This record gives sequence, structure tokens and C-alpha cells, in this order.
Amino acid sequence: MGGLGAALLEALDRLLRLDAQVVEIVALSLRVSLTAVLLGTLLGLPLGACLAVGRFPGKQAAAVMMTAMMGLPSVVVGVVVYLALSRSGPLGALGLLYSPGAMVVAQVVLVLPLMAAISRQVVEDAWREYAEELQAMRFSWWASVLTLLHDCRHSLLVAVLAGLGRAMSEVGAVMIVGGNIDHATRVMTTAIALETSKGDLPLALALGAVLLTVILVINGLAYALRVWARGRFG
Repeated sequence: MGGLGAALLEALDRLLRLDAQVVEIVALSLRVSLTAVLLGTLLGLPLGACLAVGRFPGKQAAAVMMTAMMGLPSVVVGVVVYLALSRSGPLGALGLLYSPGAMVVAQVVLVLPLMAAISRQVVEDAWREYAEELQAMRFSWWASVLTLLHDCRHSLLVAVLAGLGRAMSEVGAVMIVGGNIDHATRVMTTAIALETSKGDLPLALALGAVLLTVILVINGLAYALRVWARGRFG
């Protein structure tokens, strides 16, 4: 118990004095995850809206597949991205393997289905309500998608926050494609796993506290947005 108490105190000290190693790891984690979520937003939200509004053969199957992909195992995604980015893979010429870029790619693959599935549900609900009005005003299919994305922008922030939460807490895929290289690809989740196995509990606890705080803030914002949107839009 004394050892744990000392580790907690040292972890707190690292946080209070903004330890350079902690700051470096947290900064890289935020950079990678925010980049992945930005790309996921640009791709996933329109994709989900298109699935909600579009009429094409296999639409239901595509929606079911998108929902099923929300639970993609991160280690499987890591292996697939690793093979794609390896020298013999189709994207090997990019030289991204064991770099933050590879970690961004892996996180995009993980968050995109989640964000697209949430976007599809939100936009589909709005489409049921406004479909007749949009068709009466002779809106094209794409114009309807853009209009509904704009109209549902507040509710869609929940999808963005859900994607950020998934990206920030991810460990398996980024460890496989990033390699957990010190001062290069070490993020909070992979550093916590490594430092715990090495016995460096103060660093692991400090990073764990930051990660837990970030996840709690994200979930709190998502809940507040749902309550606000429900109250505003009924």
C-alpha cells in the first residue's frame, strides 16, 4: 500500500509540474485522435446521411453492415492496416508504417463506421419528418443530404464526440501500426500498457488520470448535447 501511495503522489507531482514526458505523450495522443476524428467527420457524416436519404438496391444491407462495423475489433483493424501499409502492401509506397500517419489511418477505420451509423440514424429521423417538404420544393437528392446535415448539426455533434471517445481509448490498432516508439508514436493508451508492464506506475497513473479525465469530459459533453438537443428540438 505504501508503494501505491508513493506512486500516486509521484503521478500527481508529474501532472502538477507538467512533466515533459507526460505532455509529449498527451499532445501526440490528441493530435492523432483529433486528426482521425476530423477525417472521420468529413467522410462518415455525409456517408451516413447518404445511406439515410438515398434509394438504391442493397440500402438495407449497407445500413446493417455499417452498424455491424461499429464493433470492429481494434486488433483486427490494426493487422489489416499494417498489411496495407507494409512494404509489400498496396499503400507501402507511402512509407506511413510506424508513424503517426499510420495511427491516424487505423483510427479513421475504427471511428468512421461508428460516426456514419450514428449520422444515418439522426438524419433518417429528420428525413422522415421533412421528406415531403424537401420533395415539394424540388430539392435534389444531394441538396436534401446537405440540408439535413446542416439542420441536424447539433445532434450530429454526438457522433463526433462518440468517435473522439473511441479514438482516444484505442490501444490495439495503434500499437500494431505505430510500434509504440518513444518520442515518435507513443500515445497515452500504449504508454500506459508499456509503463505498467515495466513497473513505472507513476507515469502510467499520470497518463491514466489524463486519459480518464478526457473520456469523462467527452461523455459529459455528449450527454449534455443530447439533453440540450432534446429540449430544443423536442
